[in-house]
Amino acid sequence: MTATTLTSTTRTAADAARVPLMLSELRLPTIKRLWADLAEQSNREGWPAQRFLGALLEHEMAERETRRLARARADSQLPPGKSLSEFDFAAVSTVSKAHVMALAEADSWIAQGHNLLAFGPPGAGKTHLMAGIGHALIERGHKVLFSRTSELVQRLQAARRDLRLPAELAKLDRFDLLVLDDFSYAKRDQAETSVLFELICERYERKSIAITANAPFSEWDQVFPDKAMTVAAVDRLVHHATILEMNVESYRRRAALPARRQRSAPAAQ
Repeated sequence: MTATTLTSTTRTAADAARVPLMLSELRLPTIKRLWADLAEQSNREGWPAQRFLGALLEHEMAERETRRLARARADSQLPPGKSLSEFDFAAVSTVSKAHVMALAEADSWIAQGHNLLAFGPPGAGKTHLMAGIGHALIERGHKVLFSRTSELVQRLQAARRDLRLPAELAKLDRFDLLVLDDFSYAKRDQAETSVLFELICERYERKSIAITANAPFSEWDQVFPDKAMTVAAVDRLVHHATILEMNVESYRRRAALPARRQRSAPAAQ
């Protein structure tokens, strides 16, 4: 081996040793993990430099997107497994699948701070539908937060007691869509009603709210005992809103019927 060859080999080994350090500094973990194997394949198959670089960057971008989705889903607190692909549109004839898919794929209503309201009896699939839309929006790069209305109200009440309600509302402001599940809960006191109303006002025409509710607007005096506040809240939620009526038989009850019939069949024989 000549001195020139030895020097070249030493330099190559030194460069190879530096690469992982530089990739760590640049925060490129996927390239750090894959570059050596891809470099070996590239050398063996005679790839052009641009193909080698492109392959590395494609892997890095794909895994970054995977990690982003995982973080966004964890932050959203959306119920897992409630995707639109798993929703039984045939069982909810009052809802258009094409309309729902358009809501899940279009960004305009989110960008304009429009709302989405789903009404129907318990078990009609409202939560599943809203969660499915939320999951789809996360895949499109939006930030979503799912919460039971009662739990979020308690969180805001605690913030008000600690004199940090504006800061708590600002935290919620980073979410493009706030999903309030089971909105029409039992009647609350004036303090709880007040923080919920402030949340609605804070997001009005800026950030989107989606709600699920068993009770129609006519019964919302159970949520907002003050009539003027009820009218004002409904007005803000309905303005620029899409309303989904899901007045169908309970999805859970329908799903339970076949199992119930199967259990009772032997006894009937």
